[in-house]
Order: sequence, then structure tokens, then C-alpha cells
Amino acid sequence: MAAGTGSSIALIDDEENILETVGYALAREGYAVAKYSDGVAAWAAFQDRVPDLIVLDIMMPRMDGLELCRRVRSLSEEVPIIFLTSRDEEFDRVLGLELGADDYLCKPFSTRELLARVKVLLRRLALIRERVPQSAENLLDVGLLRLDLQRYLATWRSAPLPLTVTEFMILRALVRHPGHVKSRRQLMEEGYPHDAYVSERTIDSHIKRVRRKFAEVDPDFAGIETVHGLGYRYHEP
Repeated sequence: MAAGTGSSIALIDDEENILETVGYALAREGYAVAKYSDGVAAWAAFQDRVPDLIVLDIMMPRMDGLELCRRVRSLSEEVPIIFLTSRDEEFDRVLGLELGADDYLCKPFSTRELLARVKVLLRRLALIRERVPQSAENLLDVGLLRLDLQRYLATWRSAPLPLTVTEFMILRALVRHPGHVKSRRQLMEEGYPHDAYVSERTIDSHIKRVRRKFAEVDPDFAGIETVHGLGYRYHEP
């Protein structure tokens, strides 16, 4: 299914306010929204049909978001999953990404930011499903790194880097100007352009995960440098 109007989205959260406000915002954009207050109800519904995208809280009664994410990945590897988390759930957030979530937003979050992530992930899903060929004008090559700016996909030495949308946007901001220092504030604006609630510590966590993903495909990678007191710099190794 193409991104946009008509795409089905499952919204799962035990907070009634989030179900109502986020559900309304998604429906207003033309999405078909199914709302669930716990993971058990959502999992039962997914037996009949897996939605095009899932927005999922981590801390819920009966079945938490981590377990539901794990089960969803047994049904589908491609359906995008966005976690909604509290600020103090860093361990669970990292575990969720390792289980296969595509991205996350910390509560409180900007609805505009969530809608922007939804659109990006659905567009990426549509391009992958429709097998749209890569376009040279949408490719950014920096040495051994290639970024597909249309699909939000990255490769290093031709090996795929499994980056979340946020990680991709932060890496893109760094590599567009190799050798230049990007402050944490600048990276926050690139990674979360609509969200006023992100902290500089969040950027440090993202950089740490990006480095780890590079290291998994190339243990000698050292292209992202910490510039103490300023921010980060990308240089071609």
C-alpha cells in the first residue's frame, strides 16, 4: 500500500489521552486508525491482519510493548514500528530497537514530530514494496558511505547499516559537511525538526548507537569524532 491516505495504523497505549489526541491527529491525516489500550488486544487483532504501521507504548498492562514488538516481528519484518517511551526508560528503549523497532519518541512528544516520522516510514515502506529503483540524484556518497535520501537507508562498504529514521537523519547531517563540527543542538534540529522536548543526552545516545552499528559491519570504523565541548564531526576514515 502506498504511503498516505488509507494506510492502516495501529495505535497502542494505555493512556486514554494519547489514544484520543494521537488517534485524532492520525485520522485527520487520512490514516485508518485502530486503537488498543493493551498489547493483548492488539496482538489478537494482528492475527487477522498486520497494519501498515504500528505506534506502540512500551509500558502497558497485560502485555508490554517489548513483548508485542517481538511477536509482531515473528509475523512481519517490514511493518514499521515506532515506540513511545518515557525519558527514564533508556534500557527498554535500546532493547526495543534491538528487537526491531524502527524509531522512538520520548513522552511528552510533539504530535507534528510523530506525524513526520509516520510519513517517512510509510514512504520508505512503499518504495521498498514497490521496488522503485534507486535514483542517482537521491544518493549521497561520502567515501565508502552511501545514503539513499529517498528510502532513508545507508550502506558502508556496500554492507547495510540498520539505522532508524532518527539515526539516519543525524548521520546525514554529519556527513553532508565532512570535517565540520556539528553541535548537539544542530543535530537535535536535524534529527527531531518538529520536537521541542529532545535533550542533548538523547543525541549522545543516538551517536553511540550509530557508532555501534558501523562497528558491527566494520570493527575499524572511526569516522565519527567527539569534539569535546562542541559536538561531533564526521571525517572519511
